[in-house]
Parts: sequence; C-alpha cells; structure tokens
Amino acid sequence: MKRFYRDVRVAPAEGGWRVELDGRAIKTQGGRAQIVPSEALANAMATEWANQGDTIDTAAFVFRDLADYAIDVITPDPAATRQTLVGFGESDTLCYRAFPDEPFAARQQSEWEPLLLAAEARFGVAFVRVAGVIHRPQPLATLNALREHCDAYDPFALAALHSLTSLAASLVIALAAIEPGADVDALWNASQLEELWQAELWGKEAEAEARRARRHEDFTAAARFAALLRLS
Repeated sequence: MKRFYRDVRVAPAEGGWRVELDGRAIKTQGGRAQIVPSEALANAMATEWANQGDTIDTAAFVFRDLADYAIDVITPDPAATRQTLVGFGESDTLCYRAFPDEPFAARQQSEWEPLLLAAEARFGVAFVRVAGVIHRPQPLATLNALREHCDAYDPFALAALHSLTSLAASLVIALAAIEPGADVDALWNASQLEELWQAELWGKEAEAEARRARRHEDFTAAARFAALLRLS
C-alpha cells in the first residue's frame, strides 16, 4: 500500500488519546474508534505512522496492532482473555522440570526457581513443581489468586500480558515482564531456556535463531507497550 497521508499528530479524545492522519482520526482494524488511555502510547503509535516510507510496511505497526487487539477483541469480553491467562498459569512452563538426575534440571533450578519463588511471595500462592511433562493441576487457591490479580488489568494491559504470556508460555514470566524496572531480556532468556540449552549442546540453527530473534522483538515490544500505559 502506498503512503496516503502527510501529517501525523496526536490529539486528545474522549476517554484518552488518538492518532490523526492529515487531521482524520484512525479507526481500529475492526472499525472502532482507536482511542488509547496514554498519551505516551499514542505518541509511540504516531511514530509508527510517521516512520513509514513511500510504501507502508504493515509489519511495522506493533503498538497499533496491540491497541487494536485490546479494543476489538478484549474489550467486548475481557473475562475470556483473563481465563486464557489463568489457563497458562495452570500449566506454566516454569513448573515443568527435567528429572533431578538430568543435567538440565540444575539449569532450570538456577534460572527458573528464583522467578517462581518471587511469584509465590508476590501473590501469596504455592505452585506445584513437576518432574517430566505429565500435567498436574495447580492448587485452586493459586489459580484463584492469579485470576484475581488479572482482574485488576484493563483491556490494554491485558493485551500486553496476553502477548507476553503466549510468547513465553509462562504467565509468571509475563507478569514479571510488565512490572516497572523488569529485566525484559533476562525474562525472555528464561522463557527460552530449553531452546538455548539445546543450542549449546548441538549448535545453533540459523532458521531457529531468526525465529527466536523475531519473537524476542515481539516480547520486548509488548513489555514496552505495557510500560507506555503507565506513563501519563
């Protein structure tokens, strides 16, 4: 698609802020008013439009796509997204470990256990650790606490959390990633621990490395999206 606008600006709107192209307000991909709660986020979205060349690269609209997902998909039924997130918590990657006599178990204990302990302390819950891949349910009190915590997030924060959780296969990591001052790169590496371990053992594969790099960018962008929501 050819670029069809010259001027990009951010303007206040009822309920928040919006991006305007040549004075016209943008709509979401679902046709709704694209209004976001943070001026900082609106500015970041405007930058995505302003940085386009003569031909629009639709893959460059990471913040816009997250905002549209929040408005078009989550806002009509936020409970569905919250339930999906709790489902990730029920089978969180950090809880599933190698058997104790396997070398990888020590690596998991070193890098995953501190994250899980921090989550237990933060939410006042207990997670069941599992050796192997056979599913074991988490305590109902733990799932209820996670659900109650997710209830506090608005659709925009839920959009960031959903993206982070899906990419990391871990609600624990995602919840840590949206906290102020989070070490996002370290959290991403923790989520990729098994793939990194395999690469150390057998060598890196170019296609897998490229795929992981793209997912890392998406993870970082979702964490940044959440950070922009906190700025007023």
